[in-house]
Amino acid sequence: MVTAPTEATLEHPYTLAIDVGGTGLKASVLSRDSAMVADRVKVDTKYPLPPQGEGGLVETLTALVKPLPEAERVSCGFPGMVRNGLVLSAPHFVTKKGPGTPVDPKLFDAWSKFDLASALSTALGKPTKVANDADVQGSAVVQGDGLEVVITLGTGFGSAVFMDGRLMPHMEVAHQPFRKEETYNDQLGELARKNKGDKDWNHRVREAIANLDALFFYDHLYIGGGNARRIDRDELGEALERITIVDNSAGILGGVKLWDATEQGA
Repeated sequence: MVTAPTEATLEHPYTLAIDVGGTGLKASVLSRDSAMVADRVKVDTKYPLPPQGEGGLVETLTALVKPLPEAERVSCGFPGMVRNGLVLSAPHFVTKKGPGTPVDPKLFDAWSKFDLASALSTALGKPTKVANDADVQGSAVVQGDGLEVVITLGTGFGSAVFMDGRLMPHMEVAHQPFRKEETYNDQLGELARKNKGDKDWNHRVREAIANLDALFFYDHLYIGGGNARRIDRDELGEALERITIVDNSAGILGGVKLWDATEQGA
């Protein structure tokens, strides 16, 4: 738990930062320099999860953030392809009972091109930006030196790419073929880890890292997400020299960066 700094040390504008995950929904309020103004709030992600309506994501998030201090703006990291605030894919949330269960055609249609940024802005009464959750998390940890790749290991597999600190167009590596005719998401998500165990899962993570290095020739790789703590550093070997394992709180702390990029004309 993060203890809130004193009001006198915090600069506006405040950003309500939301991290949408396949397992949990988290939020906090950040000052201009990304200091947490209040302790993080969290609820479990419930399925099925439509975008709006009774039990929907927008309504759940609206209730979740009510106890938090007032903010001037909102940022939201979402586990899927997002462009200009529109959800182009929501792989966890189109399923009937969560990851690993069948796709519900009605949920698939409901999430397709859903304007999450506008819906949250209307519900919360604040200007809102939405981006892929790995992009948001990466914004909080990259150093701005060369080509940096970020991957998140949690309910699914996320990725982001930065060049000299500038976010590159998002690519859904998660849904590309990886091994045994399955995707990175299939092989490295939480369901796979539970089924195969940490040892086999770590072997897969090492193979995925080798693939990403061959694809990007990255200068540095950051690994975040809830399952980053399960990484076997010995398994990574020499690759560890160019890898940093980061705290999962980056999913919230990167929220200010979405607005910084706009202010800087990115």
